Amino acid sequence: MTADSAPAAAPAPSAPSRTPSGAPILTGSGAVLASLEKLGVTDVFGIPGGAIMPFYDELMASTAIRHILVRHEQGGGHAAEGYAAASGRLGVCIATSGPGATNLVTAIADAYMDSVPLLAITGQVFSTLMGTDAFQEVDIVGITMPITKHSFLVKRPEDVPAALKAAALIATTGRPGPVLVDLTKDAQQNSAPFVWPDTVDLPGYRPVTKAHGKQIVAAAEMLAQASRPILYVGGGVIRAGAEPELLKLAEATRAPIVTTLMARGAFPDSHPQHLGMPGMHGTVPAVLGLQESDLIVALGARFDDRVTGKVSEFAPDAKVVHVDIDPAEIGKIRHADVPIVGDVKEVLQDLLPAYATAAKATPPDLDEWWARLDQLTANFPLGFVDDPDDGLLAPQAVIQRIGELSGPEAVYAAGVGQHQMWAAQFIQYERPHAWLNSGGAGTMGYAVPAAMGAKVAEPDRLVWAIDGDGCFQMTNQELATCTINDIPIKVAIINNSSLGMVRQWQTLFYDGRHSFTDLNTGHMSAAEQTRMVPDFVKLAEAYGALGIRVTKPEEVDPAIKLAIETNDRPVVIDFVVSRDAMVWPMVPQGVGNSQVQYAREHAPEWEQE
Repeated sequence: MTADSAPAAAPAPSAPSRTPSGAPILTGSGAVLASLEKLGVTDVFGIPGGAIMPFYDELMASTAIRHILVRHEQGGGHAAEGYAAASGRLGVCIATSGPGATNLVTAIADAYMDSVPLLAITGQVFSTLMGTDAFQEVDIVGITMPITKHSFLVKRPEDVPAALKAAALIATTGRPGPVLVDLTKDAQQNSAPFVWPDTVDLPGYRPVTKAHGKQIVAAAEMLAQASRPILYVGGGVIRAGAEPELLKLAEATRAPIVTTLMARGAFPDSHPQHLGMPGMHGTVPAVLGLQESDLIVALGARFDDRVTGKVSEFAPDAKVVHVDIDPAEIGKIRHADVPIVGDVKEVLQDLLPAYATAAKATPPDLDEWWARLDQLTANFPLGFVDDPDDGLLAPQAVIQRIGELSGPEAVYAAGVGQHQMWAAQFIQYERPHAWLNSGGAGTMGYAVPAAMGAKVAEPDRLVWAIDGDGCFQMTNQELATCTINDIPIKVAIINNSSLGMVRQWQTLFYDGRHSFTDLNTGHMSAAEQTRMVPDFVKLAEAYGALGIRVTKPEEVDPAIKLAIETNDRPVVIDFVVSRDAMVWPMVPQGVGNSQVQYAREHAPEWEQE
């Protein structure tokens, strides 16, 4: 290409002119920036590309919004998720059209499953080219329709402010979730008056927050009359900020509490009424507490299959009070005897006085119920083998020490697999927003970028990514983002040289046939160490992080303390742990929760056959 034929550079953004009414005339991309600033957005994660380039040209001049240039769009999406989950604020990620947008799909699906308020902004080809299979054209609105609360396609600059205000409203109200705004390139380049709407009219979108009074009274009476009640707490309690009300209800009723994987921290682990996490890898008291109850009060929980086990055998004697802001969840899996649609915070505020009235008429007696639960707690405590036969570290002990040395004010983001379950089990959570993980989608690669986003949102907190050697290799490139942008997260790789959870299932249910689960990341003899791929310490150093390898118990505490004290760069600790360690307790898929295994030697007959 000659100089004469080279395309002219786009003009730099200039001061906006105004209409007679005083409204500034902005390009569509300028309107995006102004809209984000009016929404109070201060941090965004993204990567530029051709179709989103006009907006990036505007963004570089912003003094109000910090842009974090990630190394992969999926990382940007998870970072925005971590930002939102740690802070409760809207997370924002940006990508270009085509593969840039499709790389966001996993994070969008993840946010949808876990009710994370996320705004995804994508560029789109010129509106005149849509439908022609133009370069990097993908129908991202159509692709994401099943995994967003709503998707907007914006073709005109004058539609930008209303679309973004509506998107933020939808993402953060009702049941939170992801919203996509797809902007054609001509919508970004053309100009129009910038008119910020005072209100947003969304026909059909009317989230119900206040519950019906009769349902509140019915729930209160059932709770007062139950002899074996249990409060089944889901992630909706954290999204609603209902933890204070939950604590008051728990102490007023004396009912036991279980907190799901998404609700860890919604109720303090140290509280005597807390039985722990229910589900496939929940504590025995939590699993059997649900199973043997006569009343389940489900608060912002959705009766996920990982909690219920075989649904037809789940809690056969229990009536159900189901509280959820999403009416589609109520009765979807388990019949609700008292369905309550509403914001769980507001529902609990109304339920407390109603329960006090009902309890006066029918004083509850839970002594026999607590005797049973206390017996289960005494007989089946969480534990692990601290000295594995292979001489390597016990992964549970490593994670437990991370929690003990870091404390409840830290943030812990986990990947998916065995390390995720151990982090949920062996770290004490005393506050909401301390535990971040991919619950519904089970997305490997979530931890590092989510921790990065959490650290941006909460810069004064200690933030750990507790990852597996498999998960870490999916998004570890975001260490470069952390180093360049001074985001000093700590990464603990629980390195068992395998896809650990898959390997556990292969051991238990496939006669030990470990098909394609070995990763060669650290469990080899000295003669084989040259085949260790990759060397995580060298990889960390290549990214500008501090790399540490720990292979002996006496090295665990010094490494964690060094990581905590190092705040001028990210830290990666390669903990070489036993590959034969398993997650217990366990309710295998397809069976009822009554068949919970405390450890393999306690397995019921069906597993031993």
